[in-house]
Amino acid sequence: MAAANGGASAALFSDEELRDMSGVRRGKDFVEMTCGCTSRRYGDAGGRLRVYASGELEISCECTPACREDKLTPSAFEKHSGRETAGRWRNTVWVMVQGEKVPLSKTALLKYYYVAQKSINSHKGRNGRPSHRDEFIRCTSCGKDRRFRLRSKDECRIYHDALAKINWTCADLTTDSAKCDDDEERASRKVLRGCSRTASCSGCMKCVCFGCVTCRFDDCSCQTCVDFYRNS
Repeated sequence: MAAANGGASAALFSDEELRDMSGVRRGKDFVEMTCGCTSRRYGDAGGRLRVYASGELEISCECTPACREDKLTPSAFEKHSGRETAGRWRNTVWVMVQGEKVPLSKTALLKYYYVAQKSINSHKGRNGRPSHRDEFIRCTSCGKDRRFRLRSKDECRIYHDALAKINWTCADLTTDSAKCDDDEERASRKVLRGCSRTASCSGCMKCVCFGCVTCRFDDCSCQTCVDFYRNS
């Protein structure tokens, strides 16, 4: 097991909780390890699971050397791997412990995820919405859609300001290095927008927000934000 690189990550999991787990690496605010998902047809799809104290889980796929799928939710990774029975990622996505495949549900790696889910469920807004899905904005120069992650208030603000800009282009991106010459995401990847209910959700009460304190801003003068704080 890798040695700790930072005090914050060292406190996430004890040495005992990570004992004999393959590929462990501690970052500033996360812990990362080798993971995978097995399909009867395609075999094992390997990856790197990153666990944050916020409860967020991200997987960078390593199914092939050419695969560029990263920042996948476990549900999206399960689907990407070709798993026949999708929707049970807690039991189908595994980590290696003493050379054996152990489902996430049988490790301590989901403890922050469960805490976050309890907190979300106890602080639902009027629409019962626990999270924001990813959104896209089309560049007015190259015509390609670019993804915006909306996992935090800062990320929501970046998307909010970009959406308000009439002639937004790839050059305005502040969280990604994508340029107009870079390829657009494949259609099969674009349908994966981070819904906690199902990987390919096209929009539901779990992932579509109609206004909350995370995506509305009291220092913004747009009518949407003004109305939200006036009525809240």
